[in-house]
This record gives sequence, C-alpha cells and structure tokens, in this order.
Amino acid sequence: MKSIPLALSISLAAVTISAQQVAAYEVGDLIVRAGIATVAPDESSSELAIPALGGDIAGSAASVDDNTQLGITGTYMLNSHWGLGLLAATPFSHDVSAKTGALGLGSVDAATVKHLPPTLTLQFFPLAADSAFQPYIGAGINYTVFFDESVDSELESVLGSGKLDLDDSWGLALEAGVDIALSDKWLLNAALWYLDIDTDAKFKFDSGVSVATKVDIDPWVYALTLGYKF
Repeated sequence: MKSIPLALSISLAAVTISAQQVAAYEVGDLIVRAGIATVAPDESSSELAIPALGGDIAGSAASVDDNTQLGITGTYMLNSHWGLGLLAATPFSHDVSAKTGALGLGSVDAATVKHLPPTLTLQFFPLAADSAFQPYIGAGINYTVFFDESVDSELESVLGSGKLDLDDSWGLALEAGVDIALSDKWLLNAALWYLDIDTDAKFKFDSGVSVATKVDIDPWVYALTLGYKF
C-alpha cells in the first residue's frame, strides 16, 4: 500500500515538471495565435459641419458599430520576460450612422468603411518562464488605415451621390492578455487592447454639399485565439 502514495507523488511530480516544460518561454521563441477578434468602438465625434448650412449642426454626431473578424497576433520573445507583440487581422468593416440633430432627419445610415489596425507593442511577462499560466501587459503604437469607404444609399437619397474620405491614424496602444499552455507547443490566449484611433471624416456630394466631422473611435479590441509556439 505504501507504493500507492509513492506512485501518486511520482505522477504529480511528473505532471508538475511537464507543466513547467510546456510553458517555458525563452529568448527567440515565436508565438503565433489566430482566432476571433472584435473591435468595439467607444467613439465620440464633433458635430457635423455643413458649410452650406452655416457650419456645425446642433445635436448632430457620427457613430460607428462593432465588427468581428479573424484576428492574428504574434509575440517574439526578447528574453524570458519581455517580448515584441504584433496585432493583425482581416479587414474590419463598420457601418457609420449619423444623428442629424437640428436638421430633423433623425438617425440615418451614413457610410460603410473598412480598416486595418496593425499594432506593435512591447510586452512584459511577469511570471517565471516555466509557468503554464502566462499573463502579460503591453504598450506601443497603433497605425490604422481606412479604405473602401462608401456612402450609404440612405444618406445619398437626401444629399445626392457622394464620396467619403477618412484620414489614417497613429495612436497609443495598451494591452493585457494571458497565455494558457495546452501542451509543449499549443496554447490558449485571451487578450484585450485599447487603441487610440482618431480620424477626420469628409463627405462630398455631387449636389455641392460637404459634411465634415472629427471622430474619436478609440475602440476596445477583444480576442480569443489558439496559439502555437515555434
């Protein structure tokens, strides 16, 4: 009977050693993760400016909806506690709506835009390199490029055929996440980013009317991914 506790102790020790080995992060490790990522704008905007109507329209504003896409992240370990992180994704597509305020048209669908928000961060992993549970925090920069902007038919029915242009954005990025080891190579990751994204939006219509607004999108980005350590 004494052999049973001994066997259990040996088994537990083996599991502990295994858990430590599978999660070890070392200099030169490359961790690639892929899964779902959601961009949830926490936006605010200036009032819509329509020069032909005398300037800013009281009570007006623009808003941007959420979108979920394939998210891809990577970490290159500089040593056992520091890494360089990269956030990438397939293009996010957002519907933009406009509150017309004093114009009295209510809320109208204004546009659809796509963007890519590549983000580079310096990440800090505070726990021991052999921990199977690896939380981390990071800070860095985000560059957001907007493309395929199109004016919605609902807005065009009011102001005529139009075009939309959004300026690209540079801003601060903050992140927090955790890697959970599943084996010596595979891991599960959950992560959160805050991105400082500001853009100037300019609508131009064939009728001669132009509309401009500054939008602080400032989204939270949530990701759940499966990772592999090379």
